[in-house]
Amino acid sequence: MKHYIIVKFNQEGKQRENLVQDIEALFRESVDIKGVHGVSVHTSVIDLPNRYDLMICVEMERESLRLFDDSEIHLKWKAGFGQYLESKTIFDCD
Repeated sequence: MKHYIIVKFNQEGKQRENLVQDIEALFRESVDIKGVHGVSVHTSVIDLPNRYDLMICVEMERESLRLFDDSEIHLKWKAGFGQYLESKTIFDCD
C-alpha cells in the first residue's frame, strides 16, 4: 500500500532552512522497518495559500503500518517537526 502524509507548513516552517531535506533524511530511515519498501518526498511547485507544501509517500505492506506508527522515526517526526506544520492529511491506498 501507499501511505501518504501531505502537509502544509506554517510560517515558521516556511522560513526554516533545510526543513524539507531534514524531513526527507528522517523518512529515508523508514526503509529499515520490516515491510517498508520505499519512500519518496515531493515538494509543491505552486506556492498558493490553498495548496499544501509537501507530500511524503511511504510504500509498505499493510501490516507494516503499525510498525511504522510505533517506530522511532514516527516519534521523531511528531516531536521534531510537528511545530512546523499548519495542517496535515493522511491518505492510504493500494
